[in-house]
Amino acid sequence: MTVQNVLTMLMGLVLFLFGMNLMGEALEKRAGNKLKDILATLTSSKIKGFILGLVVTCVIQSSSATTVMVVGFVNSGIMTLGQAIPVIMGANIGTTITSWILSLSGLSGSAWYITMFKPATFVPILAVIGIVCFMFLKKAKYKDVGLILIGFSTLMFGMETMSGAVKVLKDVPEFASLLTKFENPILGVIAGAVITGIIQSSSASVGILQALAGATGAVTIGATVPIIMGQNIGTCVTAMISSVGANKNAKRTAAVHLYFNIIGTVVSLTIYSIVTSFIHIPVLSQSADQFSIAVVHTAFNVICTLILFPFASQLEKLAVKTVGNKKGEVDKTIMLDERLIATPAIAIARCKEVVNDMSKLSVDALGKTFDMFGSFSEKTYDEIQRLEDEVDKYEDTVGTYLVKLSASNLTPENSREVTKLLHTIGDLERLSDHAVNIAKSLQEMSDKKLRFSEKANKEIATMIEAVREITYLAHNCFVDSNLKTAYLVEPLEQVIDYLKAEIKKGHIQRLQKEECTIEMGFVLSDLITNLERVSDHCSNIAGCVIELTKDELSLHEYYHEIKDGDDFRTEYFNKKYNMYMEKYAI
Repeated sequence: MTVQNVLTMLMGLVLFLFGMNLMGEALEKRAGNKLKDILATLTSSKIKGFILGLVVTCVIQSSSATTVMVVGFVNSGIMTLGQAIPVIMGANIGTTITSWILSLSGLSGSAWYITMFKPATFVPILAVIGIVCFMFLKKAKYKDVGLILIGFSTLMFGMETMSGAVKVLKDVPEFASLLTKFENPILGVIAGAVITGIIQSSSASVGILQALAGATGAVTIGATVPIIMGQNIGTCVTAMISSVGANKNAKRTAAVHLYFNIIGTVVSLTIYSIVTSFIHIPVLSQSADQFSIAVVHTAFNVICTLILFPFASQLEKLAVKTVGNKKGEVDKTIMLDERLIATPAIAIARCKEVVNDMSKLSVDALGKTFDMFGSFSEKTYDEIQRLEDEVDKYEDTVGTYLVKLSASNLTPENSREVTKLLHTIGDLERLSDHAVNIAKSLQEMSDKKLRFSEKANKEIATMIEAVREITYLAHNCFVDSNLKTAYLVEPLEQVIDYLKAEIKKGHIQRLQKEECTIEMGFVLSDLITNLERVSDHCSNIAGCVIELTKDELSLHEYYHEIKDGDDFRTEYFNKKYNMYMEKYAI
């Protein structure tokens, strides 16, 4: 094999991989949103989930893309781990469609209907249609169709180029000797896993195997079996990479994908080795071609699915056990069992525990953000974002549960409690959002090396301490249902409003004296606006605690009464307001 042959083969491989990637991305872009909607909503049963995984993967021709999509759904809470497993199994069979398409290049015969299905006939036609759609049509959907056709034509041309380059190997004895080593099942599995892990696509590695086998005739069907088994393990690399930084259930989804393929390979390889040790199967000694490889690829994936489909729940338990919670860490949302909705009082008590935990996460995120003022830390910033993600998931899970609970037969007291929790989780989620917003402002200051004046630093530090206190007051009054603490929140919120206005005035004065810049003004405005909004949400949380004792939701009226009335409540409000004005004077 000459250097020219090697370079031609590499060029063919590059075109093949590029074409497959281009076609996959275009297909996902054209149908991606619809597929995501389908995957997210139609997984109510294992069979439906399996069929969806199969169909979606046939459309986008990538089990890795489907699995990564599923990992993302589980990470965002759209899909549960149990719903994801059948989809992954279906994807493993759906990915075999690519090998069947590529097997068309092995068609032989001179009849017109066979000639029409040969790539040499239809690929140039598809390429011309694709480039016309992409270059001359304006609508995005037609351009996407053009990219799909161009990608498909490129991968088919790349495969033909690879096949032509490696044809000379059929007369090289050393090459034939090398391939016979892959008839050792263990070596075959390792080779298939490594190659697929590197290029991160079982469809692509099967295509390469088809090109090699079809061109040289030196690969036996027996040698392709363990290689294809290994390819299924190698394709798990993409899902494992996509789960890095995701939540535990997303990691568990990637683990299920890995376990499914490893267990399927071990079981199938064991059966295959035992059978071939005692029974001589002549067909395994025959030369493999594109068609026979497509048959082996499909048969292996179907057999694995038939074996493991009944054990989907066991795979889920294995993944949960493997990717467990850290020591001392508990996922509180598992407490929200829908069977408890039949006993609303217990269900509401569980919800309260979960929301208490959600409140702690939000307050922790804000506390870490406040600690970064003057000493920004990327590590702390990442932790704040992680906490915000956790709070978002809590809101989705608890909100969905509470809506279902509100549809049951509730007493007036239970109904008020559910309403209070629904209001509160929204405010808690916004607290974590503002924590991230404030952290971003601090990150911008750190990146651009911006510094406030000494006067501005003192003012903002004072406002931060006031907001820190109000977040703790709101958290404690909610967790303990403490009215005394709840009554302290609104006076402090009014003081924080005052601090925001005063800091803005001070900035304008410094700007006029050229002691500050407009750029710093933008950062300062973002910072104090987010701090003030944190206090607003704390006021809402305390208000919900107060409203429950009044048996009605009229917070606006209540606050109007205590601020402008003439009874003991107004006196108490003014006393606490003055106390906080003195404490946080600037």
